[in-house]
Amino acid sequence: MAQYTIRNVPESVDRRLREEARRQGKSLNQIAVDVLRRGLGLSEEVPRYDDLDDLAGTWVADPAVDRALEEQDRIEPELWK
Repeated sequence: MAQYTIRNVPESVDRRLREEARRQGKSLNQIAVDVLRRGLGLSEEVPRYDDLDDLAGTWVADPAVDRALEEQDRIEPELWK
């Protein structure tokens, strides 16, 4: 296995690597190797996402929903006096 010395690591990167090492109970070296592997697409680990990308583009037109949304936008003038 090769060994590297990495210089000029930004403070924010160093801080985040150290936080992750503590959180996972791993060495700083192991976390750095893990991050490099993932960054290069060499990790067998499936990333866990917490966004809604899997729902993007799945909208189905529904007239009942459109009517309900229009109803929510309706202003009742007597309530604003």
